[in-house]
Amino acid sequence: MDIKTASSLHRLRLVSAPEAVSFLLLLVCSVLKRTTEFNAVPVMGAVHGILFVLYVLFWLDAWNRTKWSFGTAALYFVLSVLPLGGFYAERKLKREAEDAVIASRARREGTVNA
Repeated sequence: MDIKTASSLHRLRLVSAPEAVSFLLLLVCSVLKRTTEFNAVPVMGAVHGILFVLYVLFWLDAWNRTKWSFGTAALYFVLSVLPLGGFYAERKLKREAEDAVIASRARREGTVNA
C-alpha cells in the first residue's frame, strides 16, 4: 500500500467516529426539540452535515485509491448513514490498515510472496 492510499484510509478513519457522534447528537437534539424548549438542531445539523460531506469525500477518495469492490464501498457508505455505523467503520478501517502494514512488512522481508 502506498502512502497516498494509506493517507486516504487514515482520513476516512479519522472522520468516521466524529461523524457517528454528531449523528447521535443530532438525533438526541431532535428528540429534545420535540419534548422541551431546547433547540440545538440547527447547530448540530450544520456540524453533522459538514462531517457527513467530509466522510463522503474521503470515502470516494479511499474507494478510488484502494480499488475496493462495489460491495465493500457500498458497505462503508451504508455504515455512514446508520446511527452507530461510523464506529464500526472506524474499527474495520483500523484493522484493514494494520493488515496492510503487516503484509507490506512481510513482502519487504521476503517472508510472503504476495
